[in-house]
Amino acid sequence: MTSDDAFPSLSTKRLQLREIVASDAPALLAIHGDAEAMKWFGTDPLADLEAAEKVIAGFANLRQQPSPGVRWGIVHADPARGGALLGTCGVFRWNRGWRTCLTGYELARHAQGRGYMAEALRAIFAWAFDRMDVERIEAQVHPLNAPSLKLLKSLGFVEEGLLREAGLWMGERRDLVQLGLLQREFVRG
Repeated sequence: MTSDDAFPSLSTKRLQLREIVASDAPALLAIHGDAEAMKWFGTDPLADLEAAEKVIAGFANLRQQPSPGVRWGIVHADPARGGALLGTCGVFRWNRGWRTCLTGYELARHAQGRGYMAEALRAIFAWAFDRMDVERIEAQVHPLNAPSLKLLKSLGFVEEGLLREAGLWMGERRDLVQLGLLQREFVRG
């Protein structure tokens, strides 16, 4: 992934996965500023629009990192439903030598429970296995985040262990469940 590469937009039946742009800052702030919705995300909630703009810049910079990644904005594919950001998802910490990467995602509370994230993740995992040539995608989830654990297991992830106090956000050390999805076990949608 280099700065010369076009952003890899993806489409699913109901969603468009596109680059996150500056005009998404208010919607991103609404999602990332919601402390209840973000309690499992792994960072403190955003305080203002400037913080949201910095997150967007960080997402854009992922593609140029030594261990690069891609973060997609999730919007409805139907323009009549509006182009507001429903959430984001991505793959990052691409280890070319080990052919692995890590995934992360979040969804606005009003969009949860509709299968959007499963649809989006299935698309980005297919892209990662095909375009990044990874053989393993990892996830790390707070043990009490039952919806996320259920989602990942429905996509074929296997729980592999507990990373004790691996995370630090909202002023607390937090355990994380380690999960992995192997390319040969991935069921394309």
